[in-house]
Amino acid sequence: MQSGVYEFLAQDRVIYGRPAAEAVAETAGRLGKSRLLIVASRTLSRSTGVVSAIREALGDRCIGVFDSCVEHVPRASVLALAGEVRRLQPDLIVTVGGGTPMDTVKVTLVALAEGIADEAGFDAVRIRVAEDGTRIVPAVKDPPLRQIIVPTTLSGAEFSNLGGATDVTRQVKDLYTGRHIGGQVVILDPAVTVHTPDRLWLSTGIRAVDHAVETVCSRKPQPFTDATCLHGLGMLARSLRVNQAEPDDLDARLESQLGVWLASNGLGRVEWGASHGIGHQLGAVANVPHGHCSCVMLPSVLRWNREVNADRQALVARALGREDGDAAAAVAGLVRDLGQPGSLREVGVTRDHFAAIAAGAMQNMMVRSNPRPITGEADIRDILELAW
Repeated sequence: MQSGVYEFLAQDRVIYGRPAAEAVAETAGRLGKSRLLIVASRTLSRSTGVVSAIREALGDRCIGVFDSCVEHVPRASVLALAGEVRRLQPDLIVTVGGGTPMDTVKVTLVALAEGIADEAGFDAVRIRVAEDGTRIVPAVKDPPLRQIIVPTTLSGAEFSNLGGATDVTRQVKDLYTGRHIGGQVVILDPAVTVHTPDRLWLSTGIRAVDHAVETVCSRKPQPFTDATCLHGLGMLARSLRVNQAEPDDLDARLESQLGVWLASNGLGRVEWGASHGIGHQLGAVANVPHGHCSCVMLPSVLRWNREVNADRQALVARALGREDGDAAAAVAGLVRDLGQPGSLREVGVTRDHFAAIAAGAMQNMMVRSNPRPITGEADIRDILELAW
């Protein structure tokens, strides 16, 4: 595939088809940055050569590596990174990895912008939902520095300025946003993704499918995002199956990355629904990985919503190769073809978790903007039963 640099809406640049280390070093020079902190997962940092290659390319411009990111991003882990940033005083963060390091950095940038020094401080800036379902989005100052991102999964978090962090006391994953907390530059290099476990790669591919599906099926869809997401769905359905059969095919892996780019166009621009919203709570309550949340929730949410948006779901089904309009079956078939879990039981969720999941989900803005209105915890339980 042809190399290129393209403008992407709120992001400044998306670079693909070039080695990540080379692109990171060149980007740092172009931006005039000389004190770069790399943030990555522990496994990627210590068990592969990806981070060391970037560090070597940066030379003495790299002032350190933070690799203590924690899955589901508990507030304490955000504070740990914020403390390291305050100590080292970088002028740019290079985030390498999947949704966990990306969200850790995003929420850290919020904490730095707002001077948050303890876990209670996050309450003032988390997105909340009023009793009537209205979103309460606090204004957040611009952070003192930005991040550039080298993704190694297909979560799509690199294309948004929305980050999540878990309040372990409330067992709720809260969302945060700010104008400049997302990636200033996104670098897509399929070669750095070969270290990602197949199960993680493919499940986050379904996460990207979820982004596209809930964009097309939004209660307030837009023609532009319809076009990009439907095309992205076709790319993902094709390339993910190749990824499973031939994991070393870098062209197919790059096609999946580009499919995520297109599928993520609705991030922060179109209202999403209960698959994402309930999924956030599966992680907070039952420690279900993000990708698996989408695998088990999206088909059930589509079935529950079909009475109000069957016409939109037919567009999704067609993009995924079905002409009968059954988007839930199309997604479930792709999940099955990729060898991913298709029920809550398969990911360790028990009915004992349902009460906490339902209570937390009703505090989630995406649950409250579901196409078929969700009016209480009983509706959440109905959807969980469909996924059981």
